Amino acid sequence: GDGGAGSALSAAPGRAQVFATVVDTFLEKLVAAGSYQRFASCYRCFYKLQPQLTRSIYDQFISQLQASIKEEIQEVKNEGNLEGLFSSLDKIVEEAKDREEPAWRPSGIPEQDVRSAMVPYLLKHRSYLRRVLREKEEENRKVAESVLMGRDRIAELQQLIQAHKQAWQ
Repeated sequence: GDGGAGSALSAAPGRAQVFATVVDTFLEKLVAAGSYQRFASCYRCFYKLQPQLTRSIYDQFISQLQASIKEEIQEVKNEGNLEGLFSSLDKIVEEAKDREEPAWRPSGIPEQDVRSAMVPYLLKHRSYLRRVLREKEEENRKVAESVLMGRDRIAELQQLIQAHKQAWQ
Protein backbone atom coordinates (compact mmCIF):
# COMPACT_ATOMS: atom_id res chain seq x y z
CA GLY A 1 0.00 0.00 0.00
CA ASP A 2 0.56 3.59 0.55
CA GLY A 3 1.99 3.45 4.08
CA GLY A 4 -1.23 4.47 5.85
CA ALA A 5 -1.71 7.58 3.75
CA GLY A 6 -4.71 6.03 1.99
CA SER A 7 -7.15 7.00 4.74
CA ALA A 8 -6.10 10.65 4.53
CA LEU A 9 -6.20 10.60 0.75
CA SER A 10 -9.58 8.88 0.58
CA ALA A 11 -11.25 11.90 2.19
CA ALA A 12 -9.86 14.33 -0.37
CA PRO A 13 -7.50 12.89 -2.97
CA GLY A 14 -4.35 14.89 -3.49
CA ARG A 15 -3.27 16.22 -6.82
CA ALA A 16 -0.63 13.52 -7.20
CA GLN A 17 -3.30 10.84 -6.76
CA VAL A 18 -5.62 12.62 -9.21
CA PHE A 19 -2.76 12.87 -11.71
CA ALA A 20 -2.01 9.15 -11.35
CA THR A 21 -5.70 8.35 -11.90
CA VAL A 22 -5.78 10.56 -15.01
CA VAL A 23 -2.69 8.80 -16.39
CA ASP A 24 -4.19 5.37 -15.70
CA THR A 25 -7.47 6.38 -17.35
CA PHE A 26 -5.54 7.73 -20.33
CA LEU A 27 -3.69 4.43 -20.68
CA GLU A 28 -6.93 2.46 -20.47
CA LYS A 29 -8.51 4.60 -23.19
CA LEU A 30 -5.38 4.35 -25.31
CA VAL A 31 -5.43 0.57 -25.08
CA ALA A 32 -9.17 0.56 -25.82
CA ALA A 33 -8.63 2.80 -28.86
CA GLY A 34 -5.95 0.42 -30.11
CA SER A 35 -8.06 -2.69 -29.70
CA TYR A 36 -6.98 -6.09 -30.94
CA GLN A 37 -9.69 -5.96 -33.61
CA ARG A 38 -8.26 -2.74 -35.02
CA PHE A 39 -4.74 -4.13 -34.84
CA ALA A 40 -5.80 -7.33 -36.61
CA SER A 41 -7.68 -5.38 -39.27
CA CYS A 42 -4.56 -3.31 -39.99
CA TYR A 43 -2.50 -6.49 -40.42
CA ARG A 44 -5.27 -8.61 -41.94
CA CYS A 45 -2.99 -10.69 -44.17
CA PHE A 46 -0.68 -11.55 -41.28
CA TYR A 47 -3.68 -12.23 -39.02
CA LYS A 48 -5.19 -14.68 -41.51
CA LEU A 49 -1.91 -16.62 -41.71
CA GLN A 50 -0.94 -16.55 -38.01
CA PRO A 51 -3.80 -15.45 -35.65
CA GLN A 52 -2.06 -16.65 -32.46
CA LEU A 53 1.21 -14.93 -33.42
CA THR A 54 -0.70 -11.76 -34.29
CA ARG A 55 -2.34 -11.84 -30.85
CA SER A 56 1.05 -12.40 -29.21
CA ILE A 57 2.60 -9.50 -31.13
CA TYR A 58 -0.36 -7.29 -30.19
CA ASP A 59 -0.07 -8.19 -26.49
CA GLN A 60 3.68 -7.49 -26.53
CA PHE A 61 3.12 -4.22 -28.37
CA ILE A 62 0.47 -3.03 -25.90
CA SER A 63 2.51 -4.01 -22.83
CA GLN A 64 5.62 -2.30 -24.24
CA LEU A 65 3.57 0.77 -25.13
CA GLN A 66 2.10 0.97 -21.62
CA ALA A 67 5.49 0.43 -19.99
CA SER A 68 7.10 3.04 -22.22
CA ILE A 69 4.38 5.60 -21.52
CA LYS A 70 4.53 4.96 -17.76
CA GLU A 71 8.32 5.27 -17.85
CA GLU A 72 8.13 8.57 -19.76
CA ILE A 73 5.52 9.95 -17.38
CA GLN A 74 7.59 8.88 -14.37
CA GLU A 75 10.63 10.58 -15.91
CA VAL A 76 8.64 13.79 -16.41
CA LYS A 77 7.35 13.54 -12.82
CA ASN A 78 10.90 13.09 -11.51
CA GLU A 79 12.49 15.81 -13.66
CA GLY A 80 9.76 18.32 -12.87
CA ASN A 81 9.52 17.31 -9.21
CA LEU A 82 5.77 16.93 -9.76
CA GLU A 83 5.21 15.03 -6.51
CA GLY A 84 6.73 17.90 -4.51
CA LEU A 85 4.89 20.51 -6.53
CA PHE A 86 1.59 18.67 -6.13
CA SER A 87 2.17 18.48 -2.36
CA SER A 88 3.00 22.19 -2.22
CA LEU A 89 -0.10 23.03 -4.21
CA ASP A 90 -2.23 20.85 -1.93
CA LYS A 91 -0.82 22.71 1.11
CA ILE A 92 -1.49 26.11 -0.49
CA VAL A 93 -5.06 25.12 -1.29
CA GLU A 94 -5.58 23.77 2.24
CA GLU A 95 -4.25 27.02 3.77
CA ALA A 96 -6.41 29.09 1.42
CA LYS A 97 -9.58 27.36 2.65
CA ASP A 98 -9.40 29.40 5.87
CA ARG A 99 -9.17 32.72 4.03
CA GLU A 100 -12.35 34.73 4.10
CA GLU A 101 -11.51 37.14 1.28
CA PRO A 102 -12.06 35.92 -2.27
CA ALA A 103 -9.08 35.17 -4.45
CA TRP A 104 -8.20 37.79 -7.03
CA ARG A 105 -8.89 36.96 -10.65
CA PRO A 106 -7.83 39.12 -13.63
CA SER A 107 -10.59 40.80 -15.63
CA GLY A 108 -8.59 40.94 -18.84
CA ILE A 109 -8.31 44.75 -18.76
CA PRO A 110 -4.80 45.55 -17.45
CA GLU A 111 -5.65 49.06 -16.20
CA GLN A 112 -8.61 47.71 -14.23
CA ASP A 113 -6.58 44.80 -12.89
CA VAL A 114 -3.76 47.06 -11.70
CA ARG A 115 -6.24 49.45 -10.15
CA SER A 116 -8.13 46.66 -8.38
CA ALA A 117 -4.88 45.22 -7.04
CA MET A 118 -3.21 48.52 -6.13
CA VAL A 119 -6.10 50.61 -4.73
CA PRO A 120 -6.66 48.47 -1.61
CA TYR A 121 -2.90 48.44 -0.95
CA LEU A 122 -2.62 52.20 -1.47
CA LEU A 123 -5.67 52.88 0.74
CA LYS A 124 -4.18 50.73 3.47
CA HIS A 125 -0.84 52.53 3.08
CA ARG A 126 -2.59 55.93 3.18
CA SER A 127 -4.39 54.89 6.37
CA TYR A 128 -1.05 53.85 7.87
CA LEU A 129 0.59 57.15 6.84
CA ARG A 130 -2.30 59.16 8.32
CA ARG A 131 -1.96 57.27 11.60
CA VAL A 132 1.80 57.89 11.66
CA LEU A 133 1.15 61.58 10.84
CA ARG A 134 -1.32 61.89 13.75
CA GLU A 135 1.21 60.25 16.09
CA LYS A 136 3.97 62.62 14.92
CA GLU A 137 1.69 65.66 15.22
CA GLU A 138 0.77 64.60 18.78
CA GLU A 139 4.44 64.06 19.56
CA ASN A 140 5.30 67.50 18.08
CA ARG A 141 2.48 69.12 20.09
CA LYS A 142 3.85 67.61 23.30
CA VAL A 143 7.38 68.74 22.42
CA ALA A 144 6.10 72.24 21.58
CA GLU A 145 4.30 72.39 24.97
CA SER A 146 7.49 71.26 26.65
CA VAL A 147 9.48 73.94 24.81
CA LEU A 148 6.94 76.62 25.81
CA MET A 149 7.04 75.45 29.42
CA GLY A 150 10.82 75.54 29.26
CA ARG A 151 10.73 79.09 27.85
CA ASP A 152 8.31 80.14 30.59
CA ARG A 153 10.62 78.61 33.18
CA ILE A 154 13.60 80.41 31.61
CA ALA A 155 11.66 83.70 31.67
CA GLU A 156 10.76 83.10 35.35
CA LEU A 157 14.39 82.30 36.16
CA GLN A 158 15.56 85.41 34.28
CA GLN A 159 13.11 87.52 36.25
CA LEU A 160 14.25 85.86 39.47
CA ILE A 161 17.89 86.46 38.53
CA GLN A 162 17.09 90.06 37.65
CA ALA A 163 15.26 90.51 40.97
CA HIS A 164 18.19 88.98 42.91
CA LYS A 165 20.63 91.12 40.92
CA GLN A 166 18.68 94.29 41.72
CA ALA A 167 18.31 93.26 45.36
CA TRP A 168 22.01 92.60 45.60
CA GLN A 169 22.97 95.89 44.02
